[in-house]
Formats: sequence, structure tokens, C-alpha cells
Amino acid sequence: MPTKKKSRGAPYRLVQGGAGSSIKSGEESFKVKGEQLLAKVKNLIQEGNVRKISIKDKKGNVLINIPLTIGIVGAVLAPVLAAVGAIAALVTECTVSVERK
Repeated sequence: MPTKKKSRGAPYRLVQGGAGSSIKSGEESFKVKGEQLLAKVKNLIQEGNVRKISIKDKKGNVLINIPLTIGIVGAVLAPVLAAVGAIAALVTECTVSVERK
């Protein structure tokens, strides 16, 4: 007798991205230059509907994952933004992937 699987919400639809990467729907990617990285991350955090931010280098290697939860305040974000600033100083171009709610 077949059993029914319980659904855990709507599954993500996989969409092919550039260079063989796959991107979940509900996820966006932005290519930014190093000097624009910190401003872009701050802007995304201020939007408020972001769950996770990942910063990847040109080759697609993840440099940092920033999980965002409700109630994060500036004092908690200061070290994270300092790390993003350090990454921005080291890379010339990177990809910012954003997972939205």
C-alpha cells in the first residue's frame, strides 16, 4: 500500500544560472565590484525581507554566508559589515546571492 508523503511547503524550482550554477527561485544574484559590495549588502539588510546573503568570488567559491534573522540590530551587524568591508578590499568583482522570505 503506497504511503503519502507530507508536504513541507512549496518546493523551490531550480533555474539554471550562469557557469553551470543553479539558483533557487526566491533567490537573486547580483554581480558587484569590490568598492560597491559594502553599500549593496547594507542596502539589502535595510530592505528587511532578506533571509540569507552569500558573497561568492568570480569562480563561485563562497567567501561568506550571512544568515539574517528578525531582530538583528546594528551592534550585532558591525563585525559582519567589517568582514564584508575586508572582503571588498580583497576582491575586484564578486557575486552577491540573496535568499528572500
